[in-house]
Amino acid sequence: MGKKIFSGVQPTGNLHLGNYLGAIKNFVDLNNEDENDCIFCVVDLHAITVNQDPKELSNNIRGTVATFLASGIDPKKSIIFNQSKVSAHSEAAWILSCVARMGWLNRMTQFKEKAGKDKEKASVGLYSYPVLMAADILLYDATHVPVGEDQKQHLELCRDIAQKFNNDFKTNDFFKIPEPLIQKEFSRIMSLKDGLKKMSKSEISDLSRINLTDTKDEIINKIKKAKTDPLPMPSTIDDLNKRPEAKNLIGIYSSLADLKLEETINKFSGKNFSEFKENLTQVLIDKIIPISVEIKKLLDDKNYLDEILLDGSKKAGDIASKKIKKIHEILGF
Repeated sequence: MGKKIFSGVQPTGNLHLGNYLGAIKNFVDLNNEDENDCIFCVVDLHAITVNQDPKELSNNIRGTVATFLASGIDPKKSIIFNQSKVSAHSEAAWILSCVARMGWLNRMTQFKEKAGKDKEKASVGLYSYPVLMAADILLYDATHVPVGEDQKQHLELCRDIAQKFNNDFKTNDFFKIPEPLIQKEFSRIMSLKDGLKKMSKSEISDLSRINLTDTKDEIINKIKKAKTDPLPMPSTIDDLNKRPEAKNLIGIYSSLADLKLEETINKFSGKNFSEFKENLTQVLIDKIIPISVEIKKLLDDKNYLDEILLDGSKKAGDIASKKIKKIHEILGF
């Protein structure tokens, strides 16, 4: 029996290799499994928890869709839509915020990280957005949600909210309890300048990341300048774990080449970094350049991207509105 999969990506613009290997590559694999029903959402409501430039947000929504399509997600097989076009998400978020408990949200570590020292100035939306995330997932009876380490806690909250609703209203399994889908053999992608910092579009230096729209020359230059250490390539996992920059580059190579870390270590053990970097550059060019070319082509056809979103939002809206109607009946509205 196939899985019902829901996942969302924020339209932050300038998606990079970390986004591709951490999420989108996995989405493509899930989309390609015939028995799966996949819904991929551009979560623009989540994006406005912090200040956004409206024109830039609009471009970033299309850019995220273009990246999905260029990476190989088939809109005929999977639903692709943006959250703000299906009003059920906002309505369900309010209803579920009356089920969720303050104590549960107070435990969310990501809010503490994002709000920083002055959490009194953070938006209420940034605090409560895990409830909206729960609504996103539960509206579609998703059985599985692909999540990274940073979202596991939010999925636990989603499961708690679903169980409390089912218990409070004695509805058995009205809300399905979703399972996390954690990628096997995936290394978290770190900055090319600092193996202890996550690859991020907010880092000032563009040399710290491989953007999915980079050219061949940009990729060659960035890998050439990527930080390493003076030792030869590691020969064991233990050795690798003590060397963050080496671990990051080997993790990237392994993910792109679909190899286990051990296989990559064995392949390059004791060799110079220069030889490894040539191989890494080639595998990046082979995987990323076709995506980069296709993204740029798709962004020139805004009408096509808008049609994909419109079609997807109609399909998603049909599913979500039926769930909301049942929620109304349960609540006595």
